[in-house]
Amino acid sequence: MEHGHGPYSNHTPTSVVTLDPRDSLYRLSTAMDNGTDPTVQQVTGDVMMDWSDYVSVALKTSVMAIIILTSIGGNLLVIVSVARHPRLRVITNYFVVSLAFADMLVAIVAMTFNASKQISGKWMFGYFMCDVWNSSDVYFSTASILHLCCISVDRYYAIVKPLKYPVLVTKRLVAFLLLVTWVAPGIIAFVPIFYGWYTTDEYLTFRMEHPDDCDWVVNKMYAIVSSSISFWIPCTIMLFTYHAIFKEANRQEKQIHARISCGHQINYNREMAENQLRSNGSANGGTSSRTTLAPNDHHSTPSRDNRNIIKMKREHKAARTLGIIMGTFIVCWLPFFLWYVITTLCGETCNISSSVVAVLFWIGYFNSTLNPLIYAYFNRDFREAFKNTLQCAFCNLCRSPPSDLEALDARRPSLRYDDRTRSVYSETYLNHCDRRRSSQFGSSL
Repeated sequence: MEHGHGPYSNHTPTSVVTLDPRDSLYRLSTAMDNGTDPTVQQVTGDVMMDWSDYVSVALKTSVMAIIILTSIGGNLLVIVSVARHPRLRVITNYFVVSLAFADMLVAIVAMTFNASKQISGKWMFGYFMCDVWNSSDVYFSTASILHLCCISVDRYYAIVKPLKYPVLVTKRLVAFLLLVTWVAPGIIAFVPIFYGWYTTDEYLTFRMEHPDDCDWVVNKMYAIVSSSISFWIPCTIMLFTYHAIFKEANRQEKQIHARISCGHQINYNREMAENQLRSNGSANGGTSSRTTLAPNDHHSTPSRDNRNIIKMKREHKAARTLGIIMGTFIVCWLPFFLWYVITTLCGETCNISSSVVAVLFWIGYFNSTLNPLIYAYFNRDFREAFKNTLQCAFCNLCRSPPSDLEALDARRPSLRYDDRTRSVYSETYLNHCDRRRSSQFGSSL
């Protein structure tokens, strides 16, 4: 996708031809008018132009190659690691694997064609492949964004509503959500583009006459509908879910601090009462009092408080990681979709440089490169799987089988963005289940 050379551009074609100041014919006529030697000026200009072009092409090629290769390698590593290690094959990791597959296809299909267009300065694959590229770009980019939205909803129920999470998030629901994330983008990608509904009749005629041109003019209706499905609606859902997650993290922090303060006050009162009893016993002739204070299991103990503090810190680490996820998503995609909607609605007066638009596209692409790092690297299980997979692939040091990951703490969920530890309320749910099983066992006796 590129302004004037790919999806989401909105300028109309023009047949006006102007002389480029770098063009040889232009320099020749200028030199003759100025009375200078045209041959010397032309050769000097050609040399300067060639060097600047070479440097520009080299820089663009290097940056694009790094982004493409990193995206393909990182997302492929996620897929292979899950396939090799059964410990990672849990329900919630289905979203991560599907996201990695979508991001890898963004790199293979969308980025590579865009890079060839940027480097060569022209479209070299014909009329039909232009439609294939444009539709694939929209399709896989939208699929990647919708996967991020699904993961945010999954994390919302896991952290904010942990009691409902095991009941609601089932294999059937996950399969349905994955189906939606792969089917919905096709509604705004392949169908409108191949049927010509995304643009005007004038531009369709222009494209038929110029099959080597891959400009893409969109109408206002398509711009509004496609941007809403691809970005604005998912972004709104993600903002709501992550805001609720941060509120829950703050609530847990206040609750634990209040519990710790209450526990300290109770312990202080117990110590004062015991000291008073000892002093009373000494005053009564040295006889020891048999009165004791029974411990109250309903109040927190130091060890339980320490566990709660650790859980709270882990929850806040997860919340901070979710903030990085949300911030990265907005930074990468918001500038592009703002440009897309604004330039489409206001027309030619809002057009900006094609170089700036190309940068906006590649910033959006870069989100597919960052997703493997954000969603997988912060997971301890994934880090171990990555290390094992890379050792087997590049160093022939696969001395430990994938089953070694099974020795990890089986009670730690796999899809938490920090160490994937349980929520305080997930622990409450587990304790509730344990008490219910114990009561049922007692009643059966």
